[in-house]
Amino acid sequence: MTLPDTSTAPEAPALRGLFEPFEVKSLSLRNRFAMAPMTRAFSPDGIPGADVAEYYRRRAAGGVGLIITEGTYIPDPAAGPHTRVPRIYGDSSLGGWKSVVDAVHAEGGSIIPQLWHLGVERGENSRLNPEVETVSPSGLALDGTRLGREFTTSDLDTLKQSWVDAALNAKNTGFDGLELHGAHGYLLDEFLWAGTNVRTDEYGGSLEARTRFPAEVVAAIREAVGNEFAIVYRFSQWKSGHYDARIAQSPAELGRILTPLVDAGVDVLHPSTRRHWEPAFAELDGEDGKLGLAGWTKKLTGLPTITVGSVGLDSVFTTAFTGDAASAVTGLERLEAQYDRGEFDMVAIGRALLADPEWVEKLRTGRADEHIAFTAEHRTHLN
Repeated sequence: MTLPDTSTAPEAPALRGLFEPFEVKSLSLRNRFAMAPMTRAFSPDGIPGADVAEYYRRRAAGGVGLIITEGTYIPDPAAGPHTRVPRIYGDSSLGGWKSVVDAVHAEGGSIIPQLWHLGVERGENSRLNPEVETVSPSGLALDGTRLGREFTTSDLDTLKQSWVDAALNAKNTGFDGLELHGAHGYLLDEFLWAGTNVRTDEYGGSLEARTRFPAEVVAAIREAVGNEFAIVYRFSQWKSGHYDARIAQSPAELGRILTPLVDAGVDVLHPSTRRHWEPAFAELDGEDGKLGLAGWTKKLTGLPTITVGSVGLDSVFTTAFTGDAASAVTGLERLEAQYDRGEFDMVAIGRALLADPEWVEKLRTGRADEHIAFTAEHRTHLN
């Protein structure tokens, strides 16, 4: 197909820069805009259908450079509770994903799946594999109460292979790379956070020990998929319902967490925040106190970094699940300023793309005044 003429870009220098191509190993992107991963649960029996393929295709046709899919369950029976969340295993599910990949590629876009295991966030009343017990690093829910059971060392070996199998399925299906969901209080994040990891073996205790299993997963995937297949790692400070939680209390601690992941083979880091402009460590003095999480991530690691969080909208994503779900369109001045300061390399757009599949193309062609506000209706169907 013929790609859009990228010479017609917004006047602001920072925004013009976001329309430049970007390459990281197997990712060869036409611009620096990504679709953020957002769970939609429109895949009965875990199989993405024609409507899911069309949903992602429309975002690629609307100018998005990189599609990061909604979380897709890895082949572990305790990965998640929902029967309508897509899976990255099984012939039918992989066939569905192949149709999605082909549709996105036909529009000139690139696409990676987000590999997902909820750990303790699966809960106690799973509709998917209800006979299987929920497992997590220490058998602790995010609020510290007991839920399910703790992983044994043997469990971790089996679980690691499930991540590898998912990664190989992604590569063999034709995806352009993959993202590991290590954020928001899900399984990999449960290892990183002291609130859910009280293990006394080599996978618990110090920051380095709590990072050991996520780093081993990355290393095992890197060995399986080869050096050129891009690995993105999503992490966060906050957890579901615990927005003041932190895995790192300082930039130094953040560096101690990220370094083993980078050494294991991560190519791109995707720090998830609810508001991209908020300082990561506001308690610091001077300019350091103004730097966002993406900015600190890039400063500490030197890796390409994706920023995310309420881009183009006036309220955080949690409002999408309340009675007043609407979010109005806002300007991108803060995003421009952060990009101009070199705080990130790519930006992920979430709810704004649910409302408006052509959000990126409208921005590129100077039609931002035509952006569509997000409403509850955009959450309840595939637009």
